[in-house]
Amino acid sequence: MATPEFIRALRETAGQQLLWLPGVSAIVFDDEGQVLLGQRSDTGRWSIIGGIADPGEQPAQTAVREVFEETGVECVPERVILVQALSPVRYPNGDRCQFMDIALRCRAVGGRARVNDDESLAVGWFRLDALPDLEDFALLRIKQALEEGPAWFEPAPEAAAWATGG
Repeated sequence: MATPEFIRALRETAGQQLLWLPGVSAIVFDDEGQVLLGQRSDTGRWSIIGGIADPGEQPAQTAVREVFEETGVECVPERVILVQALSPVRYPNGDRCQFMDIALRCRAVGGRARVNDDESLAVGWFRLDALPDLEDFALLRIKQALEEGPAWFEPAPEAAAWATGG
C-alpha cells in the first residue's frame, strides 16, 4: 500500500510511534454476484480493496477513490457492513499503525477490472464458490457484505474494563 503524503509528513515529527488511522475496505460486487479482489504487490496475497481516508474525506468517498485507483472499476457504496478496530501492526521499516476499519458494501457501475496502480499485481472478479486463498480479514468482510445490516464487535473484556475505569 502506498503511504499517503499526509502520513509521511506526520512521520517526520511523530517518528515510528503508533498512529491511529481511518481505514476503509470496499467489498464490491458486480451484477453476477462476483466479488472484486486485488492481489497485493506488498504481500502477494489476494484481498478486498481498501485504503486510508485522506484528511476530511468521507468513508464512502474513500471507497470509491480506492476502488478506482487500484482496479479501474467505478462503484457506488450501498451500506456500511462492519466497523472494527484492528490490531496494531508494525511494518518492516518499524512504523506502527492501528486502523479503525470501516467496511462498505459497494456495487460496480462501470469501468473494467484491471491493474490500475502499483499496489496490485493482478485484479479480478471471483465467484463466491471460487475465491482464492484469503485472510480471515477479507473473508469476514465478504460474509458480512452478503448479510443484512451493519455489524460491529464487542470490545475484549480488558478493553471494556479500561473504557469504564475498571
